[in-house]
Amino acid sequence: MSDKYQTLSAAIEAWGGGALLNGLGVLFARLMWHVGRVRKGERRFFGPELVYELPIAFGMAIFGESVAAWIGLPSPSSTALVAGLAYLGPRGAEVLFTKWFDRKYGGGNGCN
Repeated sequence: MSDKYQTLSAAIEAWGGGALLNGLGVLFARLMWHVGRVRKGERRFFGPELVYELPIAFGMAIFGESVAAWIGLPSPSSTALVAGLAYLGPRGAEVLFTKWFDRKYGGGNGCN
């Protein structure tokens, strides 16, 4: 390949498409989250928890790509959103969504 790419994300996207770029983004994001838990002493690095991060990464990649498509973000920005949501994980995304929903639709205590 003699093509000259301006960014690493452009090269990865040209070689493997947006799915490869988002896949790398979510894997690195979940790995960063896992390493944070290891540093706090809550996990071992090579424990069964590391295997459990794979389905979370895959699910958050699908969720993040849908949110990015709904917003209409272009490729490098959508990868950043996907990786950010993957780092937050399902619980973090739920908290983020709940705060956004409360701000947008009234923010009551949920009891009417």
